[in-house]
Amino acid sequence: MAKKVDEMTSVRKAKHGTALTVFLAIICIAWISPILIVILNSFKRKAFIFRAPFSISSNSITEGWDKFIQGVERYMCGMLNYTNAIKKTDFFHAFGYSLFITVASVIIIILCTSMCAWYIVRVHSKFTKGFYLLCLFSMIVPFQMVMFTLSKFANMLHLGNPVGIVLVYLGFGAGLAVFLFTGFVKGISLEIEEAAMIDGCNPLQTFFRVVFPILKPTAITVAILQAMWIWNDYLLPSLVLNINKYKTIPIAIQYLKQSHGQIDWGAMMAVLVLAILPIVVFYLFCQKYIIEGVLAGAVKG
Repeated sequence: MAKKVDEMTSVRKAKHGTALTVFLAIICIAWISPILIVILNSFKRKAFIFRAPFSISSNSITEGWDKFIQGVERYMCGMLNYTNAIKKTDFFHAFGYSLFITVASVIIIILCTSMCAWYIVRVHSKFTKGFYLLCLFSMIVPFQMVMFTLSKFANMLHLGNPVGIVLVYLGFGAGLAVFLFTGFVKGISLEIEEAAMIDGCNPLQTFFRVVFPILKPTAITVAILQAMWIWNDYLLPSLVLNINKYKTIPIAIQYLKQSHGQIDWGAMMAVLVLAILPIVVFYLFCQKYIIEGVLAGAVKG
């Protein structure tokens, strides 16, 4: 009797598991379909993007020579879209600015917030507790509340350049990063640091030689989250940067919108593909560290 009950339970669990798998697969397809549509339409002419945005071919499928000619035409049209996108947006300059701002901001955020979190955990005082609460508070303050004041101060301090905006991103990215690093540092044994100091390490050597290597999972998680945000950010660069000189990729994409609302949709789709490709590759390369780092930073301590 018990064996039959176990078999029925196993069958029921298998059915529930299959249903859940199908449901999650449908959700995944729904989430990824906009990206696939963008890639598909980046190889089409403007007129056909509006006429049949979900179609693979721009003409009826035929056999032989006609099919070959259509394939060549689609290929040439796609290359023309990408060429126009690179030319109209000055893509390589925008890519350079976005890359510098993203990499510099992520490095500064990781270094500063990891040291800050280590100091908060190891130094018990009213100042560190208050500072930690301020970091947490910064995570829940809507950006719209400070955007006008921020743009005014950034203009007064001459931060409207790729170097200056890195400091702005440090301020906005510090809250989440300090929260994650603090949770992880609480799980690091203090005896390890004491042993390093007995061996002659000063506080900086102890941090960079002992503590920071242990923080690798959380550091990679913070890097991924911050890089995805900074790379795709449009609002903050448009408020802070001098966009007449410095255009990041999201700002350059916006310039494809011409007067009277006219948009070269083929070039738009092509530049969107070029814009998302680097961050997708970066995410796929580092994704295995995300769950590990988030759990470590949120649960430990």
